Amino acid sequence: MPGTPPTGGLLKITTIGDGAMATVCSNILAGRPEVRVTMWGRNAERLGEIERLGENRRYLPGVKVAPGLVFRPDDAAALEDADLVLCAIPTQFIRPTLTRLAPHIRPAIPVVSVAKGIEIDTLCRPSEVILSLLGRRPVAALSGPNIAGELARKLPATMVAAAAEQYDAFVHQLQELFTTPYLRVYRNHDLVGVEFAGALKNVIAIAAGILDGMNAGYNAKAALLTRGLVEISRLGVALGAQAETFAGLAGLGDLVTTCFSPEGRNRRFGERVGKGESAQAVLDSISGVVEGMPTCEAVVRLAGSKGVEMPIAEGLHAVLFEGRNPREQLADLMSRDPKAEVS
Repeated sequence: MPGTPPTGGLLKITTIGDGAMATVCSNILAGRPEVRVTMWGRNAERLGEIERLGENRRYLPGVKVAPGLVFRPDDAAALEDADLVLCAIPTQFIRPTLTRLAPHIRPAIPVVSVAKGIEIDTLCRPSEVILSLLGRRPVAALSGPNIAGELARKLPATMVAAAAEQYDAFVHQLQELFTTPYLRVYRNHDLVGVEFAGALKNVIAIAAGILDGMNAGYNAKAALLTRGLVEISRLGVALGAQAETFAGLAGLGDLVTTCFSPEGRNRRFGERVGKGESAQAVLDSISGVVEGMPTCEAVVRLAGSKGVEMPIAEGLHAVLFEGRNPREQLADLMSRDPKAEVS
């Protein structure tokens, strides 16, 4: 089975990243007696602070890290004996980070990604970036409606583990590793759909936040989510995904959570834009990455290349990158030619 230690001893897992989701996933895995988890971060001082304080005060304040976690800022020490790698860094940083770490990751060792985005320069999904840098190996994605803060508080949640069908054993292993009394994990072989669903919903989440900032009401937000799901499903299918994936946890489930949760960074970013702040000013004032921002640019390019109509994504692009007033853009969307809901 992929990720099984050769000696039959402890399963050694290394988490790449020190953000909120990296910390939550590491805590979940470290709670299993057969697993040893090492966290790697590019900022040795920050990693040391997490170890010293026993919590990730920057990204997940108040949540204690699991007592068995090991912290290793040294590339080789963190990775050379890993049986499985968890990639928990934002999409736009995967390539430079793995370029640095690749010499220390053993061939064929499986990798699971929790990133939700599209690489802006190449329009690649996270798994495609990982494979291009590390070579052929089992690669999976974990996605779904899983706000890190809620997982950290052990509130009931679900998740999807996805990989190509040939790596079914790896998907089963991930399902077993991440299942807890409060977290239920489902399997999926539509890796393309799960990754695109997780990335594209962030675009709609920013738009939902803008509506919140404008006090546009729940009718408008419900319409946005519904028509937004149509848009991202249409593009996903054109890119090789299965339509059913967008109606599941990685699609609709994650979309609803991200658009309504006060903890969702993309929604909060959009809310401030909707209240009149410029996108750049908001970005400059917050910690963490707003994945939906570069993803919006990528989505518009992908839609153009496939001839897919995406008025919401294009309208958001005009607001974020072209300085368009959100209220004017909303008026334009509302005044589009009438059409059938299903065609």
